[in-house]
Amino acid sequence: MTLAMTGGATGRLAAIFGCLGPELLPVERDFFRDADPFGFIVFARNVDSPSQLRRLTYDLREAVGRDAPILVDQEGGRVQRLRAPHWREWAPPLDTVATARNPSRAMWVRSRLMAHELRGVGLDANCAPCADIAGDQTHPFLKNRCYGTAPEVVAQISRAVADGLLAGGVLPVIKHLPGHGRATADTHHDLPTVTADRDELARTDFAPFRALNDMPMAMTAHIIFSAYDSLPATQSAAMIGVIRDEIGFGGLLMTDDLNMNALDGDLATRTARSMAAGCDLALHCKGVMDEMLAVAGACGDQSPATQARAQAALAQRRAPEPVDIDALEAEFRGLMSGGVHGQ
Repeated sequence: MTLAMTGGATGRLAAIFGCLGPELLPVERDFFRDADPFGFIVFARNVDSPSQLRRLTYDLREAVGRDAPILVDQEGGRVQRLRAPHWREWAPPLDTVATARNPSRAMWVRSRLMAHELRGVGLDANCAPCADIAGDQTHPFLKNRCYGTAPEVVAQISRAVADGLLAGGVLPVIKHLPGHGRATADTHHDLPTVTADRDELARTDFAPFRALNDMPMAMTAHIIFSAYDSLPATQSAAMIGVIRDEIGFGGLLMTDDLNMNALDGDLATRTARSMAAGCDLALHCKGVMDEMLAVAGACGDQSPATQARAQAALAQRRAPEPVDIDALEAEFRGLMSGGVHGQ
């Protein structure tokens, strides 16, 4: 399928939205046409088969009349929206890193293979790498999604993941700034508080993100850092300042999903607080129309600074580099010593 695109590449509304099911509904098409969000995100509820998903991604872009980015969470393990029988099943990242003969190369190859599958169905941004540092206290919802326990290792492997995605024509979205690894609660349900001091955070949690501050896009963490203030980072001007100034991230910054219960208030309040703190884009994943209307009403249009960052991010999208997929698959099997967890 090809689609002649018109209009600005960045869109107008400072939001990313999902849709409700595997087909774009007429009411969704009309809303997206009028709202013109920056892009879209796809979840398992939207995925049935390759042909269906190609149609959906085509229809989403057609609704806004441009080559809008379409994101997905395809980390491997539990967080994997495209699954067998149509797509590869991947082990949790921490398991792959622990097993591979050359972890950085294995994660690059794995990410390049993921990118090949994503581009094949019209997905061109992946919410990865997860540059959070795993520790004894890390909540199980996150721990095996991480790449290691040492900042330098996490930075190295995160770079390999990002480079593999970019080589396959997929934009990486690093997460969760400024660092989620110390969270002892699942932010889908609760708001964690991290009590480490500023020097410790700079030396550990912030370090992998500082090493990746040239990435095009990133996602915030719904976590309080008590050394700075009592607000979740997504809604904290102080923490957005850390992300921009101390970590040095100059790319496009989106919230984590605004439906997560770590945040209080209704969706309009959550959105307004996040945008006022300095986030570029509001991320709403659920696809519920009333909720999207509330987010759209509160997030506003992209600011000139957001538009510039969006243009710069989208400029990094490129056609996949030529590659022998069969050879990459064989290399990955070799790096995994014959494969683990069914790979």
